[in-house]
Amino acid sequence: MATKSRLRIVILGAGFGGLYTALGLEKLDRSAEVFDVTLVNRDNYFTMTPLLFEAGSGIIEPRHAVTPIRTLLRKSRFVEADVEGVDFSRSVVTVRNAPSLEAFDLPFDHLVFALGGVTNTRLIPGSEYAFTFKTLADAIFLRNHLIDIFERAVIEPDPQKRRDLLCVVIIGGGLVGVELCGEVNQFLKHLCKSYPAIPSDQMTLHLIDSGEQILSELEPDLAQHAYETLVGRGVNIRRKTRVRAIEAGRVLLPDDSELRSATIILAAGVAPAPVLQRIDLPKDRRGKLQTSGAMQVQGTTNVWALGDCAAVPDPDGQPYPPLAQHALRQARVLAKNLLATARGEPLQPFVYTSLGALASLGHFNGVGKLMNVKIRGFLAWWVWRTYYLSQMPRWDRKIRLVIDWTTALFFKYDIVKLDLFGQAHPIHGPTSAEKAADDLDGARASSLTDKNVTVVR
Repeated sequence: MATKSRLRIVILGAGFGGLYTALGLEKLDRSAEVFDVTLVNRDNYFTMTPLLFEAGSGIIEPRHAVTPIRTLLRKSRFVEADVEGVDFSRSVVTVRNAPSLEAFDLPFDHLVFALGGVTNTRLIPGSEYAFTFKTLADAIFLRNHLIDIFERAVIEPDPQKRRDLLCVVIIGGGLVGVELCGEVNQFLKHLCKSYPAIPSDQMTLHLIDSGEQILSELEPDLAQHAYETLVGRGVNIRRKTRVRAIEAGRVLLPDDSELRSATIILAAGVAPAPVLQRIDLPKDRRGKLQTSGAMQVQGTTNVWALGDCAAVPDPDGQPYPPLAQHALRQARVLAKNLLATARGEPLQPFVYTSLGALASLGHFNGVGKLMNVKIRGFLAWWVWRTYYLSQMPRWDRKIRLVIDWTTALFFKYDIVKLDLFGQAHPIHGPTSAEKAADDLDGARASSLTDKNVTVVR
């Protein structure tokens, strides 16, 4: 039990921001005399989110994209639970390990919000019909679904229905959408090799973005390289196209045309964790916690926030973008500020200039800018992998990743589905492919009632 002299710090979320804040506190407080740290997360592992694309496609073993949190912490306490609320009058966080169990309180002297973000489903009506891609479960489910689609398509006698089943639409042309597009494109091509009854020209992949260019995070010439690379692989890219709505089995476009698809993936924008809506703290218009430059939540002295759920201002007053490199460095500064608070010393504002941005396009190709140097092709892809390999905690995980990557050079993609639920799995209810086919039938029926709709192929 913590003594009165030790500050009880509760960190909510174990993504880049939360985990590395806890690790930073352990390094600064080596004698364990100042802090009593509790890290709360809904899963008992840390996810290297940039590697989810390869975990989903099968290049790497899904377990190798995550690291058990308990093996990373030496002195901090870990609690696997969902956050339900905060009572600031009593200085406690209410958490629950499972819906069937009772909630319990965690007392704190300082509270750190590092809950990250979720896919923004408020931008496009009907977003609940789309797949999201933020977690390891999302990656595995999407992989299973794509394999299901091919299993259904190989026995579908109607050529038109088969084409609709084999149409994949990704909405959002930022870093997440483009990297996902590159990996999905390669995965689908390898799937076609295992299903010779399905002609490869029946498989279509669409990437839709509302901006002037995809990869708006990069300079125009680098974004153009990514565009040309993906188009050269057969991806249909629609820029300056704002999706009107998503319905079951179809995407409605602004020119009154539609894309009928069994696989609609939403990768457009990030919203703060929903639990923040129930917490009475200052937020910006996007729902992020408003903080000072030192990451203290405005109007408080013992509440802090960082990462995707926080609007941390730069020296010009503009919030830093929701990137992993910022969350990592915010965590280091926040750990120092918590120690400074305990010692009564001045706080340090977070000031950081991005070293650049990188995007993997799959198949040994990438694009990016690193310290004002533009890189493309194999070099960019290699730097992308090397950077995230260096950021992966623990040497055993690093070695396993290298082995996975090396093995993938010599063997084709595995098409085995990863069923985690047995007969209780939702896809046995009908399968995801059968549900997608039903959605497509509904979309066709809706199209027949609207003569002004054009179906895009």
